[in-house]
Amino acid sequence: MKTHEDLDVWQRSINVVVEIYKITEILIENKKYELVKQIRRSAISIPSNIAEGAARSNDKEFIKFLYYSLGLLTELETQLIVTLRLDLVENKKLMIELNKIKQMLLGLIKFLKKR
Repeated sequence: MKTHEDLDVWQRSINVVVEIYKITEILIENKKYELVKQIRRSAISIPSNIAEGAARSNDKEFIKFLYYSLGLLTELETQLIVTLRLDLVENKKLMIELNKIKQMLLGLIKFLKKR
């Protein structure tokens, strides 16, 4: 790995951020500003923590930041479930992608722990 940008999990999580910004425009139209703020903060923090962890000097620290990303991903899933239950945004594809990213994060953590 050269940089965090080489990681598929980082690239996919960046794509999720872009999608989040697009779908939250609908929430802004519905005046759900606080929910938009929370969703966007969670989304952007996932790849940010992957990047920060990858820049650390050792695997142990990288793993710590990957766990942060995992927690934020779960937070984002919860927020999206709320939007779905409020019939604000249809997000089935996004939830599937978040599950894939979760599996990738867990796989990377497992790999780094064995290294």
